[in-house]
Amino acid sequence: MSKIVSKMHEGDLPGLEADLQPKPDWEPRYPGSGRLEGKVAIVTGGDSGIGRAVAVLFAREGADIVISHLEEEEDAMATAEMVEDEGAKAVTIVGDIGDPDHCREIVDLAVRKFGKIDILVNNAGEQHPDKEVTQISKKQLKRTFQTNVFGMFYMVQSAMPHLKEGAAIINCTSVTMYKGADELLDYSATKGAITAFTRSLSQNLAKKGIRVNGVAPGPIWTPLNPFGGASEEKLESFGEDTPMARPGQPNEVAPSFLFLACEDSSYMSGQVLHPNGGTIVGS
Repeated sequence: MSKIVSKMHEGDLPGLEADLQPKPDWEPRYPGSGRLEGKVAIVTGGDSGIGRAVAVLFAREGADIVISHLEEEEDAMATAEMVEDEGAKAVTIVGDIGDPDHCREIVDLAVRKFGKIDILVNNAGEQHPDKEVTQISKKQLKRTFQTNVFGMFYMVQSAMPHLKEGAAIINCTSVTMYKGADELLDYSATKGAITAFTRSLSQNLAKKGIRVNGVAPGPIWTPLNPFGGASEEKLESFGEDTPMARPGQPNEVAPSFLFLACEDSSYMSGQVLHPNGGTIVGS
């Protein structure tokens, strides 16, 4: 396991999973079956939450993992150890995906360490709650779009020269794109952009044999909400407004990413899966 550190351009932190109580469930729920044997995956935001669960599940299925993360070194190193415990190789890299130079560094690292890229998981994101649209500052608006939307474009642009026929891109959107979120105006707007990007990119890359799909999680117990991503009022009833009346766990979302990454979904592109606790939304 090795670690690469690049120049940071970061504002607020999303928080450490190591400090979160109760701990999210990230462990894969079933034995691997080699569905990603010999593959190499980049997972942005792979240090904690959904990204951690995806990285470990992919490793169980045979993939080596590049874990892109912000400043949460403790979480990232723990995830890398979990990946290696599954018998796969892991490398971590810290930096801001809102910086196109850093996105190129992530891709260069993957190619240098593993020789190729088969799967790109655009999972990293940030959110900030505001009760009034007038409370959203210019700085926050720019930052949220820079991470959630620009970063996704930069990662795809950097990876494209290395993605061959059969590669998969999986973008993390959100239930908020479909049903809205009264305190997450800028965040939900970015998720709408991500869904449109996913559908358009899938058509753009179809002739190259590269599939592009998305996952739209509902309320999932990760560091994102408890460490500043949601108001105290929302946290008190987090996930209770879903039909299942509870928040989901990262290991309940990761299998959607696996399905879209492997040959099980070979006839799917431009689609979005909805692990959201039973909330019915438009596809």
